[in-house]
Amino acid sequence: MAEAIIDLKHVNIYQGHNLVLHNVNLIVNKGEFVYLVGKTGTGKSSLLKTLYGELPLTEGEGTVNEYDLRKLDWSKVPYLRRSLGVVFQDFQLLTDRNVNDNLKFVLRATGWKDEKLMDEKIADVLDKVGLKSKGFKMPFELSGGEQQRVDIARALLNSPKLILADEPTGNLDPETSDEIMNLLFHISREFNTTVVMATHDYVVIQKFPARTIRTEKGKVIDNAQIAID
Repeated sequence: MAEAIIDLKHVNIYQGHNLVLHNVNLIVNKGEFVYLVGKTGTGKSSLLKTLYGELPLTEGEGTVNEYDLRKLDWSKVPYLRRSLGVVFQDFQLLTDRNVNDNLKFVLRATGWKDEKLMDEKIADVLDKVGLKSKGFKMPFELSGGEQQRVDIARALLNSPKLILADEPTGNLDPETSDEIMNLLFHISREFNTTVVMATHDYVVIQKFPARTIRTEKGKVIDNAQIAID
């Protein structure tokens, strides 16, 4: 039986007092790769923020990685976030330290203490993203594609069941974008990791087809047909 990593039932999502998405029903299972598309302002970001606990869920029922979003308070949000990985468009690497220290910063922040175990984990995730020898490089010494790979390595540190990727190819040239997509699909297949990827890039979706969810007119449309905006 499939294991639901994301399960939303009759969910209303608000930004402040504004209802952004109405009656959202969505199940995403373990190991699935799902695109999240929609024009700016249609609720893509609000949906992602609800999934990682930045926007509170006040109406409907929702679980992510078995965490009940209705029962999340400020003390439980860090535990939810440790169970998932977030990949950003703009990398958000700390520019004053090398790759290894960027990753060690995250491990310490999420409760790791043993230096040897931290070093082993960092070597493991850098190997998974093809940057085994780049740990001592500073972010400015890396290409855009390499920086995005570090961002994905960072998302893998706590062995997440779910990766939320927000426009991960948005700042990359087509060739590098293909490399990052191949890497994300490999992680999804190889480690049975669920990936939900927000994107505006319909060329990527056509090259790497997968289930697609669209936000439109206050609704979430599953298995949406892609039309070029």
